This record gives sequence, C-alpha cells and structure tokens, in this order.
Amino acid sequence: MPVGAALAAILLAAGSVPAAAGAPEPVCRIEDDRLVEISGLVTDGSGYVVVNDGADDPDGRRIFFLNRRCGVSRTVGYPSRPRDTEDLARGPDGTLWVGDIGDNGRNRETIALWRLAPGGRAPKIYRMAYPDGPHDAEALLVSGDGTPVVVTKDPMTAGVYVPAVALKAGKTTPLRKVGDVAVPLTATSNPFGLPGRVVITGGATSPDGGRVVLRTYADAFEFDVSGGDVVRAITEGKPREIALPDEPQGEAIAYSRDGTALLTVSEGRDAQLLRYPLAGVTPVPAGSPSAAAPSSSTPSLPSASAPEQQAVEPVAASGSPGLPVGALVAGVALAGAAGVLALVMLRRRRLR
Repeated sequence: MPVGAALAAILLAAGSVPAAAGAPEPVCRIEDDRLVEISGLVTDGSGYVVVNDGADDPDGRRIFFLNRRCGVSRTVGYPSRPRDTEDLARGPDGTLWVGDIGDNGRNRETIALWRLAPGGRAPKIYRMAYPDGPHDAEALLVSGDGTPVVVTKDPMTAGVYVPAVALKAGKTTPLRKVGDVAVPLTATSNPFGLPGRVVITGGATSPDGGRVVLRTYADAFEFDVSGGDVVRAITEGKPREIALPDEPQGEAIAYSRDGTALLTVSEGRDAQLLRYPLAGVTPVPAGSPSAAAPSSSTPSLPSASAPEQQAVEPVAASGSPGLPVGALVAGVALAGAAGVLALVMLRRRRLR
C-alpha cells in the first residue's frame, strides 16, 4: 500500500465520530441448513432477504426470503451458476441487486450483478470488468439514481467503482474507479484482530436514502448522503463509528425497515440476526418512497458529476491540534502492517 494512502487512512480514523448505538438485541436465529455462509442482507416487507457467499452447496445458491422469525418462506434460483455472491442491495425502486463480486484468488476476468425486479421470479445477470485488474469485493451500495456502487475489500483503502456506461445484459460493462474509502482504525474486539478491522465486508443504504453504512468484521461506519450521491458520501464524508464487537464472522449488514437500527448477521450455522438501535434517528414512515427514487427501474448510469478518482487529502480539522510526528510515523507503520496482516489472514483463513 502506498504510504500516502496509509497515512490518509490514519488521519481519517482520527476524525471519525463515535455514534450512539444501543447494545445488540437478538432478533431471531437462522436455522436453515442451507444458510451457513450468509454474506448479504436486506429487509423485505415484514421479513428479510439473504444470500450466501461462495455457495459451494448447490442448495445454497439461491436468494432466500425469510419471515420475521427468520424462517425461509420462499427462494429464487439463478438461471446460471453464480461465482461468489457477497452482498445484497435494494434500489430506490425496490429492485434487488445481488453482488456476485467476491474474488478471493483475484483471478476473475469479470464480476457480476444479478438484478431481481420487484415481484420477479428470475434474476438477470450483468457482467462487469475492472479497469485496473481483479479485486476482491464484498460490499454493494445503490445510489439515489439507481447506480450500483461496488466497494472493494482492499485493506485500509478500499476502491469505489461504478459502471462506466449503462448496464446491458449479454455484454461486459466496463467499470470506472470514482474514489477510495479510507477505513478508520479502531480497537474493537473481533475474532480476527487487526486484520478484521481494516477490510470492508458489507454495505447498506437506509430506507430513505439519506444514509449509507459500510462495515468491517469489527465496526460499522455510517455516512450521511446528500442528493442521493453515495459516492461523494463515502469518499468525502466523515463517518460515524458504530462498534460491532465480537461477531463470529460479521459480513452482512442492513438497515431496519424504519431506519432506526442496523441489522447484522454472521456466517456460520444457526446464525443470530442482531439489531443495533441507533440513537436520535427519526423513523421512516412505512411505505414511504425514497426521495431520490428514479422514474423507471432501468439500470442507470453513474452521475456525470462523479470524479474519475477522488484523492484523499490528509488535512487536519481547522482549529484542532495535529498529530505528533512520532504518532504519524507509528500510524503509517501500523497501517502497513495491517495491510500485510490482512492479506495473509485473508488468504490463510479464506475469510469472506
């Protein structure tokens, strides 16, 4: 990792804001034997939707709809075999997007999105290719105009990519890089230690589109969104830090239906769905459409105003003391070590 990127991550970490969140509340337990590698989660009516990652078991290669008690109420199959479905997102029009974006070996020529229209019975696949070689990714967001946003799992500094042109079934759409997310460093306890704090494993958009969240194995980082511009929010905004301590292998995250809590679930058998209440959040009225909802469900283009690449400038807040030089040097060393450790751990343990 370049020293500048590591330094920027350290400085952003110093500027992150701890958010008031309640202790996690158990919601229900997912006991279906097909759901042992849950990587994506969204709310749906009175229940939830989840997907597995990897899905080595053919029975697990489906989109699972759960009721409020976490029982499977129905499933939707893929027309062809997915490679590594890592996240779920819901667009402003209700479209479900499945991020087939995992690439542990970093050897995929293309990644994919599966699009399931509201009430649809079969998802449609859209293939995409990075402009700078393969990346592993586990987080998918959707902007207010319906543009899918892929956030990579690169340690410390994650890349942010959007389709360069309109998605088209049967064609490979080029992606373009529109920025980076510097992952704030925390001390939150998790099973993987330091590596678990420096890689992004999931994302979600609030029901009203006014907030988005990215998570690691240890923490969630929530950003305010203005005008539906998710890219600007995560590349330029100051996140609120919400600790998610000691989750077994936390990858999936979603907002509750009213937007007042975060929901998480880990990989593993009989996984527990957890609810983290958010303080000071006004509930979103049931059934209210997003303020940024598009006029059609056609996959859209990225915002024309989005920068080709957003550089992270290590600027201290006005009026606040800067970090001592010794602390900066130590921070850079720590960031470099974190990147190396994360890569080693991800390969050895095959974390997803």
